[in-house]
Amino acid sequence: MSGHSHWAGIKHQKGITDKKRGEVFSKLLMAISAAAKSETNPDFNPRLRTAILKAKAENVPGDVIERAVSQVKEGEVEECLFEAYGPEGTAILIFAITANRNRLVQEIKKVLGDQNAKWAEPGSVRWAFEESPDKNSWTPKFPQEISGDAKQSLLELISELEENEGVQKVFTNAT
Repeated sequence: MSGHSHWAGIKHQKGITDKKRGEVFSKLLMAISAAAKSETNPDFNPRLRTAILKAKAENVPGDVIERAVSQVKEGEVEECLFEAYGPEGTAILIFAITANRNRLVQEIKKVLGDQNAKWAEPGSVRWAFEESPDKNSWTPKFPQEISGDAKQSLLELISELEENEGVQKVFTNAT
C-alpha cells in the first residue's frame, strides 16, 4: 500500500504551504530592501516602517528582516518600472524589485510574449498614467474600455506577471 503513509500526506501539504509562504516572504523582503535604500532607520523612513509592519504581520522572522535591510548597504537590490502593451493596446506598468535586473527583464519579456503582449520602451506607456503623491501607485489618465475576451486575457497576463517574485505591482489603464 505505497503512497498511503500519514507522513507522506503531511509532507505534501507542508511543501505546498511552505512554497506559498516563501513566495510571500520573498516579495515582502524585496519591498523592505527597496524601501531601505533612502534611509535604513524605520523611525525616519515611513515606507520602510510600513514594509516592516507588513512583514511582521506575515510572521517573517526579525533576523531575516534585518538581513533584508542590510542588503541595501551592499547595493544588491534595485527598483524597476517596466512598460508594456496588453490586449487591445491597454497600457501596462510593471513595478518590480530585483537583485538581478537582466534576469528579471528576460522573465517579464517571456511572460509578455507568451500572453501576446508587447514590451514597450521607457516612457512610451508612462505618459498615460499619473503617479500618486506618495509615489506608491499609478492611476490612469485615460481609462480604456476593452472587450470581455481582452479583459480575461489581461487578467491572465497580470496574474502570471504577479507570480514572479520580483514583480510587486501591476497597473493598467483598462476599465
